[in-house]
Amino acid sequence: MPVYNLKINGQSHSVEADQDTPLLWILRDHLNMVGTKFGCGIGQCGACTIHVDGSANRSCLLQVSMVENMEITTIEGLSEDASHPVQQAWKEVDVPQCGYCQAGQMMSAAAFLQQNANPNKSEIRDAMSGNICRCASYNRIEEAVEVAASKMS
Repeated sequence: MPVYNLKINGQSHSVEADQDTPLLWILRDHLNMVGTKFGCGIGQCGACTIHVDGSANRSCLLQVSMVENMEITTIEGLSEDASHPVQQAWKEVDVPQCGYCQAGQMMSAAAFLQQNANPNKSEIRDAMSGNICRCASYNRIEEAVEVAASKMS
């Protein structure tokens, strides 16, 4: 079985896995990084969103062989102490209900705000539309993205 060298949250990891193993399972099962959630397994819900080289990606769709030597960031690596503006905004607005989708929501928001530091409501809705929230906390998610944008500027 091949060994892959992964850089996750600033640390190097060597993982032995089949080349087509989804990165989601590497994170959760091999490295015990369980903040990234399994939702649908087909890239439609966004619960498993991570950053690869700064861009939001669905980890359930990425094969481990595709991300070797790339910079991977999970919710655990967004900040060590929940001080990232998106995490602060989520807490300030009290976004989560069940919380299951929130790591993916925050990772999508953080990547979006790196590209658009001063978004309007329509841009926020468009950027976050790929993430499903079973509890329908969409209004609070939108508000938290606005708050995070203000904190980042």
